[in-house]
Amino acid sequence: MVRYLRKAVEVCIQLLFPLRCPLCDDIAAPFGEKICLDCMKKLKVISPPRCLKCGKKLEEEEQEYCRDCSVRKHDFIRGRALYEYRSIAPAIYRFKYGNRREYADFFGEEIARYLGDEIQRMRPDALIPIPLHPARKRKRGYNQAGLLAKSISRYTGIPVYDKILVRVKNTVPLKKLNPQERQNNLKKAFHIKGNDVKLKTIILIDDIYTTGSTMDAAASALLAAGAEKIYFITLSCGSGL
Repeated sequence: MVRYLRKAVEVCIQLLFPLRCPLCDDIAAPFGEKICLDCMKKLKVISPPRCLKCGKKLEEEEQEYCRDCSVRKHDFIRGRALYEYRSIAPAIYRFKYGNRREYADFFGEEIARYLGDEIQRMRPDALIPIPLHPARKRKRGYNQAGLLAKSISRYTGIPVYDKILVRVKNTVPLKKLNPQERQNNLKKAFHIKGNDVKLKTIILIDDIYTTGSTMDAAASALLAAGAEKIYFITLSCGSGL
């Protein structure tokens, strides 16, 4: 009985506040879906061959590791992204800057569906979203990585710890920088609240992975504070963003 009442409430809520498609931003069709079925076909899940380190789709001339991971050492063990960035770029822009917080439920569900087995094999103690600087979070009103982490948590049961890692440096947007500038920009950008970390295995969560500079900076701070294994999961991945 409770289950049917809950379902009825959900239907009523959707009638009053219909879900918008993350890709086209129109009301999702058919009714009750989280994304238009036609739009769903446009999303490109990253398929093999993938980089063994960061999960980025390999180019023809690349073998086992992408160009970035071949020339630099990362502080994380490995990671995966769900979509090719170009196929979902407009949705990510609205999710980050257009207050489309409701997209998080669909994104988290899809990550759990496609990457859930790999996430469980990592045997994480927690999900930790990449934090925004407080000034940027006040201006935006929310942290999209935090919303994504909480959605993934609902579908996987892995707890979210969003108070441990804090951003103390208001960095320049990375899309404006080259790889070396990204690394310099992120030096000492993150701080551990409480000075130590009791969690041993952590999955960092973010919306986009490019060269790994952000993940490395966050992973370095967590490892220095006592964590042992750092992985990452992101919604998308691409080069030259």
